[in-house]
Amino acid sequence: MARPRIPDEILDAAHARSRARAERNWAEADRLRAEIAAAGWTIVDRGTDFALAPANPPDTADRGRTRYGASSSVPSRLADPPTGLATVVLLATDWPADVDRAMTGLRAHAPDGTDAVIVANGPSDDQESALTDLETTDGGEGRLATEVVWTSERLGHAAALNAGIRRAGASVVVLLDPSVEPTGDLVTPLVRTLDDPMVAVAGPWGVRSVDLRHFEEAEPGEVDAIEAYALAFRREDYVVRGPLDERFRFYRNLDLWWSLVLRDEGEGSIPRRALRVPDAPAVRHEHRGWESLEPAERDRLSKRNFYRILDRFGARRDLLVGG
Repeated sequence: MARPRIPDEILDAAHARSRARAERNWAEADRLRAEIAAAGWTIVDRGTDFALAPANPPDTADRGRTRYGASSSVPSRLADPPTGLATVVLLATDWPADVDRAMTGLRAHAPDGTDAVIVANGPSDDQESALTDLETTDGGEGRLATEVVWTSERLGHAAALNAGIRRAGASVVVLLDPSVEPTGDLVTPLVRTLDDPMVAVAGPWGVRSVDLRHFEEAEPGEVDAIEAYALAFRREDYVVRGPLDERFRFYRNLDLWWSLVLRDEGEGSIPRRALRVPDAPAVRHEHRGWESLEPAERDRLSKRNFYRILDRFGARRDLLVGG
């Protein structure tokens, strides 16, 4: 997709702001930033340079369907009283067979009171066709209630998840990666683990660290963070501690950051726990979002995300299970 052309007046204002910053005229710099933002653009400072981007893609109407340009545009259910056991949120982009496999497992095994939200995040043509068929299929009695949230362009990973979580109606949200195939009731053990108020996040796969710089896969039990293959948390905690930081455009390491956010009770307070639930009835398949990238690119994107963890939690050894 071609990058949108930056209007001359926006570019002129950005250069004027850069000069104001160099002259330490902060009031003028702030005024110009506000002028740029009011015109629908964001400016990011990069040393003495800057980058401009549209603030958000627009919402669009298409064949009776609204496609949202930002997570904040999606009508929220988070203020409504919770209903049901759990809402499972999946992202759908380029690999319809993976989403279908995950949804088939959910439909076969999810307990009563489970519903699903699929975020059609700027999907490929094949993925869009599959989700359109899903929308027009009569769920029938006993079928898993499923809602599809459409975006007008492909949002970053955290933004797309925020869009789906805003539609969560149940008291527990489960983020499920399409690479995971449920082979049994994956939902109930996660929900029951969160019955303990000292448990903030639960899932079938978790990691531990000794220094908040390196994380290793951990055995079932108490861990430092839950991996986002399947990650469960309370909806009320998302309302208080969220949303997910939308600077995480790539998926990698967002799960570590969110686990630590959910567990953190502040320095000097005992952190809440993350529990890896044993014997998860699920199979992990190839993760396309990882395997589809060249090693150098996925390492670059992963490191960029990891710096966000270090910025907020780099000195918080109190959050580690081992202290």
